[in-house]
This record gives sequence, C-alpha cells and structure tokens, in this order.
Amino acid sequence: MLYSIGKFLFRIYFTLFYRVKVEGTENIPKDGPLLMYANHPSAWDMILIACYMKRQIHFMAKVELFKNPIVALILRGLGAFPVNRGTGDIGSIRTVFKLLKKNKVVGVFPEGTRTPRKDLSKGKAGAAMLAVRSKAPVLPVGVEWNGRLFSKLRVVFGKPFVLESSKDDLTKKDLKEQTKMILNKIYVLIGQ
Repeated sequence: MLYSIGKFLFRIYFTLFYRVKVEGTENIPKDGPLLMYANHPSAWDMILIACYMKRQIHFMAKVELFKNPIVALILRGLGAFPVNRGTGDIGSIRTVFKLLKKNKVVGVFPEGTRTPRKDLSKGKAGAAMLAVRSKAPVLPVGVEWNGRLFSKLRVVFGKPFVLESSKDDLTKKDLKEQTKMILNKIYVLIGQ
C-alpha cells in the first residue's frame, strides 16, 4: 500500500518538475525472479526507477539510511532492505536469494554508490556474483539525469539477459570483469 501511494505521489512530482522520457518498458518481464541493475547518478534514482517500473522493486540500500527510525520505517515499507557495503554482507545476500525465490524484483546499483559519470572501475564483484549464482535474468536500466529542476530525465529499460559463466569457481577479478560487462550494457542504453 505504502509503495503504491509513494509511487503515485512521486510520479506526479517527476511529471511536474522534470521532462521525463521513459523507454523500453516493454522489456520488463511481467513475472518471475528479476535482478534490476542500474547506474546511480543521483540520490533519487531508486524512487525514479520505481515510479516507472511495472513491478515493485526491493532495493538494496546502504545500512546508514536505516539508522534513522523514521527513514528506516519508510524504506522498509517501500520494500528496501539494508546492506553493509564493502563487507560481503551475508544477511543481505540471503535476502536477495529469498526475494528471487519468491519471484520478486531486486534492485541493485552495481557501482555501490552514486556515480555521476561512467566509471567501470567502481563496479562491485558482488553484483556479478548475485547474477551468476541466482541465474535470475538481469534487467539493465540506464538513468540520465543532471539533477536540475525542469531538466530532462531519461530512464531506459534494456533487454533482460542471464549472466552465465563457464567457470565453476569465479575469482573476485573474474566477477569484477563480469560487473564491468553489466555496467557497459547499462551505459550503452543512455549513449555512454
């Protein structure tokens, strides 16, 4: 309920204060497990993408956001769950697999933090690990946004793909390379 109300209100906000262009919604699978991977140019990306996605997204969000009890209540009501970045947070990884098993959509920012421009070196190995181990389809989403009011916003949903590996035991280096490939697929959607 909170998710639907928030989505409705924020969609009005984006429509009033920005020129929003959304492309590729036909690429969003109607059901089944899904990993939604997007670039992260602003603090608003999670909300922006959710407004134009046909299905509810359960975003991984940095644990620091959950320290404020009011913000934590809102985030949990919106389906987000905390992740300790940079620590190999087993609890959040289990949450991802539980959600995927229930045919939910999990939202991940492979760069792990806001990144205003393409920087493949920021890709996290964990993003590829989730995709390879779960075998869930990956929906790449490109976000183009300069942050100024009344500017153009663009959200592009790409074609889903499954990240498979011919190796059984991927190293961290292998996973980082796979994440770079994911990021390239995301940035191509917005011409970068």
